[in-house]
Amino acid sequence: MTGWPARPVVYEVNTAAWLAGLSRAAGRAVTLGDVPEDEWDAVARPGVDAVWLMGVWERSRAGLDLVDADTRASLREALPDLREEDVVGSPYCVRRYVADAALGGPAGLAAARSALAERGARLVLDYVPNHVAPDHPWVAQCPEAFVRGDRDDLVADPAAWLVVGDQVLARGRDPYFPPWPDVVQLDAFSPAARAAAVEALTDIADQCDGIRCDMAMLPTNEVFARTWGDRAGPAPAEDFWPAVLAAVRDRHPGVVLIGEVYWDMEWALRQQGFDYCYDKRLYDRLVGLDPGGVRDHLRADVDHQDHLLRFLENHDEPRVAERLPREAGRAAAVAVATLPGATLWHEGQFEGRRTRLPVFLRRAPGEPVDRELAEWYDELVFTVASEEVRTGTWRLAEPRGWPDNQTHHNVLAWSWTALGGRRHLVVVNLSGTPSQARVPLPWSDLRGHRHGLTELLREETFYRDGDELADEGLFVSLPPWHHHLLGVARE
Repeated sequence: MTGWPARPVVYEVNTAAWLAGLSRAAGRAVTLGDVPEDEWDAVARPGVDAVWLMGVWERSRAGLDLVDADTRASLREALPDLREEDVVGSPYCVRRYVADAALGGPAGLAAARSALAERGARLVLDYVPNHVAPDHPWVAQCPEAFVRGDRDDLVADPAAWLVVGDQVLARGRDPYFPPWPDVVQLDAFSPAARAAAVEALTDIADQCDGIRCDMAMLPTNEVFARTWGDRAGPAPAEDFWPAVLAAVRDRHPGVVLIGEVYWDMEWALRQQGFDYCYDKRLYDRLVGLDPGGVRDHLRADVDHQDHLLRFLENHDEPRVAERLPREAGRAAAVAVATLPGATLWHEGQFEGRRTRLPVFLRRAPGEPVDRELAEWYDELVFTVASEEVRTGTWRLAEPRGWPDNQTHHNVLAWSWTALGGRRHLVVVNLSGTPSQARVPLPWSDLRGHRHGLTELLREETFYRDGDELADEGLFVSLPPWHHHLLGVARE
């Protein structure tokens, strides 16, 4: 499927855990090739434009055997009744970029893509540019694609190096943390590694509509040189991603590329070819309940914001229901759902799950479903899509207060104006304090008419005089964590 919308909504699914849960419910093995139709309906629900099937590639048993004791302890912490068969290895320790047979293999993956396309949803898959499993075929086929050492390196720092056959290879790492014990490091400056990346990405793009690139900043010339120092050697004249992605796009010009990006490198990675990059800074400010920080962040150029991926959780982050009070999570969700850029929702987020499942596991702990919250999320996602809220021109508003009432600083607001005249206003109190404000509106034709403001999530309409709206702005008085999602129309 091609023709991605400008501001897509992506739903992340932990594929192994999802299929294992379906299998237990059905009393049979369920793979990607025979998922029940109603389960696809639930995943590709109205308002979802793409489904990210996280973790479909073959996982490495050799890598799993290298996992350290702390990681294994975290598995039992998340799943106290852990069984051996629950541990299937990391989806980011890739043995081969081939759909795992246990999940349905290549045929099952193709069937999943077709099932999603029937529902108007695109398929997103993973690529890991920084490292592979120690038993990945590239290790034997093109050893020059890896950061290599010798026995002296192994003796000096055994945690950083690994013997693979007759080679000593560096374990994968980033510049700020100890090496990952289960993976080996690709040499981003190596022509062989770049050629292998082109081959892998092109093959992945044959099977999906979008690719999420894990830790996408690590192979850039700047970060790779900083991580590996003299061992990296001189940087190539062309950076990693422009060299790799140009070749991929020659064959797949419509594939959407999503970069998992941190360290304020979003703009740089966009220039290097990514369509969307993680907006980690917005995430930190939203879950930190920092309305001033959120507002400052949203003052960035709108074109840049249109290429950011907004989220409240994913498989790497704590569950938002565990991190935020329930109503605060709703307020943050309204913000994420109505901002420019792409939106990422995470399986279990709607149902209020609290346990972040380690990616090594295929079974999640039993948790009660918050059905009222799930219905609210369904309505939010559906309403934003069906009402075409994120259409046209977006503009940040600057709420105003009074000398004796500064609670307007807690209030976030923005508007959308579509070419056909449809208008929307979003107002969020991102605080536990009752807050009041005047919200200036961007429309120049308010005077002389009464305007109806419809609460889209509650189907209530109230009316305001256009002259007052033009002169003073919209007065809002919001209880803690409350919000308005308004359609604005002239009578």
